[in-house]
Amino acid sequence: MGQLLLPIFPSDTRMITPTLGVREHAGSVFYLHSGVPIFSHEANNLTMFRFITSNLILQGRCTNQDISDTFHVSTDSVRRWKQKLSEEGEVAFFKEESRHGRSYKLLPDVLDRIQNKMNEGRSPNSIAMEEGISEGSIRYAVSLGRLKKKQV
Repeated sequence: MGQLLLPIFPSDTRMITPTLGVREHAGSVFYLHSGVPIFSHEANNLTMFRFITSNLILQGRCTNQDISDTFHVSTDSVRRWKQKLSEEGEVAFFKEESRHGRSYKLLPDVLDRIQNKMNEGRSPNSIAMEEGISEGSIRYAVSLGRLKKKQV
């Protein structure tokens, strides 16, 4: 005859479902299934929190509402995180963001064209409207030294 094992959780565990709990200890968050740790992350790591909770939902261990109620986050956010994991996989949470530092519209030929117009004395606003870019993009290029206000 086998021994019945009951799920035993530490007293400070917040229960997500009757068999799934979460607990914070020494700066780390532990996710427990039937008392056994299955995931963990640093307490301030929101990316891992989103990834793990989405994973738990997709594995069928809990629902969107369980996560929303336990962690006091919006159900829309939980749904978006789950959808992101489902459609794009885990790489969507951990890929390097390379958004900053590159202007995809102000290429060298466009900069030359804009500089020629600025040399004619035209305003950044009129150039921006003609080129289909924001005036802020031109001002930013000037501040970086890629464009000069007026070259004679």
